[in-house]
Amino acid sequence: MDSQPAPPGRFVDADGTRFHYHDLGDGTPTVFLHGGGPGCTAWSDFGPVAPLFAAQRRCLLVDLLQYGRSDMSRITGPMWDHHATKTVALLDALDIARADFVCNSWGGTIALCLAANYPERVRSLVVTGSMPVFYGPTAPLPERGRRGRNARNAYYGEGGPTWDKMRHLIASLEWFDPDAVPDGTVTMRYEQSLDPRERELAGASDEPRGEWQDLTAELGRIQAPVLFCWGMHDAFLTPDYPLMLARMVPRGNVHVMDRAAHHLQEERPAQFHRIVSGFLDCDHDDFDHDAGRR
Repeated sequence: MDSQPAPPGRFVDADGTRFHYHDLGDGTPTVFLHGGGPGCTAWSDFGPVAPLFAAQRRCLLVDLLQYGRSDMSRITGPMWDHHATKTVALLDALDIARADFVCNSWGGTIALCLAANYPERVRSLVVTGSMPVFYGPTAPLPERGRRGRNARNAYYGEGGPTWDKMRHLIASLEWFDPDAVPDGTVTMRYEQSLDPRERELAGASDEPRGEWQDLTAELGRIQAPVLFCWGMHDAFLTPDYPLMLARMVPRGNVHVMDRAAHHLQEERPAQFHRIVSGFLDCDHDDFDHDAGRR
């Protein structure tokens, strides 16, 4: 499915941060948080699947802090804590007490941190391709753990960003079938990556994204049910990793999708929608933990 032009966005101020987001559909509030690759935005990552969800849900596609048209302010202190706090402030600004979250990569780690620290704000979580834990028997090998940062450095490095470099990055790290990557998606990501504010952050000599956090201790505090929806061919984290995560959270579930890599929601949007909708539409609040039945 080729990318569609983004619909008009909105802006809102939340705890000193200006967020850009798209607001589609009506129904249960569902927050979509995108990945952390160069040029990623809410629409670039979820545009192919958002209209499917918006037929039954209110979909809030949020440009994360330091991405898209949201503020590019620098982060000091633990990074996931900072993002989680700002995202809760966004919910407050939009008068949303509780929401479902559907998240890719960088956004999924933010949502897991948020669910641990603000459990009353999260009804359920769907997480794809995220790396909240650096340790354990199935934690990523060092070379895999550095792939994202190395790819960003190469993209913004010698010669600077180009359309061809963006296509190579997406085809080699994010999609299972390199021939299926839509030119429109490449163009969208490439043009966003040229934003002077994004390039300044990428070239900073300090660490403008904050201190890296391992969320091992936090995962056990998550009360919401979590679906780890993974690509069989994820270039960063093999499918045994989400199984480990699912055992670390009290209500963990795993689905592994064949013929998919790191961006399932773009690679196979119809199947992603069916799987994720089935999970989100469950009456999670009515589940009897002790009896294990409704």
